[in-house]
Amino acid sequence: MVLLRLLTFTLLSSYFHPGTEVDAQRTFKIRSIMLTIEPGTDVTRDTNVTVRCKATVSSSSQEALSREYTIYKDSSNVYTKRSSTAEDLLYLLPNAKVSNSGKYKCKITIEGKEMTSEATKLTVTGLSKPVLQLNKNAVSEGEEVTAWCTAPGETGSIFFYLYEDSKVIQEHSNSNPMEAKLRFRKVGLHKVHCAYAVLVMPNTFNSVESNTITVSVKELSITPVLEIFPQDKVYEGDQLSITCNIRNVLYSPENTPIYLYLSHGTKLLSSGENKVNHTMVALAKDPGDFECRLEKGQVDKVTTKMVSVTELFSSPTLTMFPADVFKGEFMSLTCRSESYASERINEEELTYTLEPSVSPLTSTKPGVFSGRALPLDFNYTCEAQAKGIKKRSETMTVRPKVSVSTPKISVVGRAILGKPVKIRCHSDFGSFPINYTLLRGYDILRTNTVKLPTQEAVFTVTINNPEEIRKYMCEAQNNPKTGLLSSRLNATLIEPLRGLTLTVLPDLPEISEGNQLYLICGTKGTPPVTYKFYRVGDKRPLLTKTLNENNTYYHVNKLSKEHSGTYYCEADNHANNVVRSENVIVEVRMALWKKALIGGVCLLVVSVLVAVCVLYIKSKRDAAPLYDGTEGRATNGTRGSVASRPADISNWSSYTFPAKV
Repeated sequence: MVLLRLLTFTLLSSYFHPGTEVDAQRTFKIRSIMLTIEPGTDVTRDTNVTVRCKATVSSSSQEALSREYTIYKDSSNVYTKRSSTAEDLLYLLPNAKVSNSGKYKCKITIEGKEMTSEATKLTVTGLSKPVLQLNKNAVSEGEEVTAWCTAPGETGSIFFYLYEDSKVIQEHSNSNPMEAKLRFRKVGLHKVHCAYAVLVMPNTFNSVESNTITVSVKELSITPVLEIFPQDKVYEGDQLSITCNIRNVLYSPENTPIYLYLSHGTKLLSSGENKVNHTMVALAKDPGDFECRLEKGQVDKVTTKMVSVTELFSSPTLTMFPADVFKGEFMSLTCRSESYASERINEEELTYTLEPSVSPLTSTKPGVFSGRALPLDFNYTCEAQAKGIKKRSETMTVRPKVSVSTPKISVVGRAILGKPVKIRCHSDFGSFPINYTLLRGYDILRTNTVKLPTQEAVFTVTINNPEEIRKYMCEAQNNPKTGLLSSRLNATLIEPLRGLTLTVLPDLPEISEGNQLYLICGTKGTPPVTYKFYRVGDKRPLLTKTLNENNTYYHVNKLSKEHSGTYYCEADNHANNVVRSENVIVEVRMALWKKALIGGVCLLVVSVLVAVCVLYIKSKRDAAPLYDGTEGRATNGTRGSVASRPADISNWSSYTFPAKV
């Protein structure tokens, strides 16, 4: 027990004693970090600038903590320092330049913990004036000059611009000073200066212009010479002799070689040193100046001459007759040059050939080729030739036409009597354009021209007579020589319905119960016809039929009183006209056997009633007394005997006796 207490005391003592292992685990907190720029955030060039980083740290120990400072400019690490004191970190920018402009931040790191300050922007304004130097300011054209442009004291990303007569001629970057090589091609005075720009992302700061140096450029006396023979009255086929050489050759100390280039338009004819020659046949189809170009180093000198070449004969043209030819028909092609130089050649010297040579056309006289047109498209070209000069015509494609086939005539849609009817005329094949003409009998009505496969010849007419429809024909023509007639129009002409009647069988009014009823609906017009039977008051038809007949019927097998009513029928056909009959009233009478039965029953009832009356009267007679005419006397069982005496004598006078039977 004593040993346990001693061990506990020892451990507690070591925990609270400073400088022990437990004391190394002291606690701290980075409370803040701030970056400031002195003497300010906006300064001019060459100002001494201090970037101060101040951190506030709380610690459980009196000893200073080891810390690491990092300075960032525009997210790039520019300075790092470790320190064991709490003093501020100072980052010095002596003689600040524009390239030092940017956003600065400071980060502190202590035993794995870190904190970064807010960014503070530094702006440095003012650039030094650039200085331009040249190794010489008097040169000959093409001679090289070395130029240096310096941005005194500037650092960072620098872009230099070299100007000649206010125009940028060169650009260089990341080299201070800049060195450039210049050559002046134009004779005269040239003013040269430079400038630069410092790039501080994302901004660019431009300097002022440097000093200006004037360079004097003298012309080289060397000159290219171009000679052409002959130059006047040159015709196609003439030989041209062309020479390109040099005049006033003065070799420089550098002994730079001289090159000559002889060209005609864009075609280089010859090249070499000191002198070049070329011969060629003059052609009128090759326009363009002849050029002699001299190159000596960076110096170019050019002289040009134009040679006018007279055409020996014009390019031939190829024509066809007739302009439109049909397969297998006779045709001819004529190849002809419209003009020629009569002072050099005569017309007989011009020869013409037709290509390809396998053409079925043969030459009948100079320049004329005849034969029958092929059944397919064919390309022809002709060539004219004289004194070695050949000229070709443009290619002509001969497309023989196909004669139109016999046309077919038909009705588009339905043909209805008395309404507009569309009649179509069509040929299965034939070259366009095709003229289609509609005829009635042999009278021409009108003509339509079809130029494309997507078009049709459709004519609109009105037919008022059923026999008239068979008189229509059409003619197709794409060849002025012939035209083909179609057959006559064979189509059904639909006559609108008319004269709709409703007939009743048996005849009205002889219709009785138990009879059969026929309602017959008939009309005039073209079938098929749709018939509908109605009874007034019903919403739906009693019967609907579509028939290829002009009449039909509605049948009731056994009539009853319920079939009485008002009936009518309607009809329509493809003329889309609905006609209605007049109303017919059907009254179903009582059957004869019912009438006889009722009569017999009535007679029987009357007979029974009469018999009853007779018996009743007879019974009354038999029961009454008979009188003999004497007051108070009566007899029994015989006529006139008194049966009884009336109770009231006064009523006698009103008594009526039964009649005799």
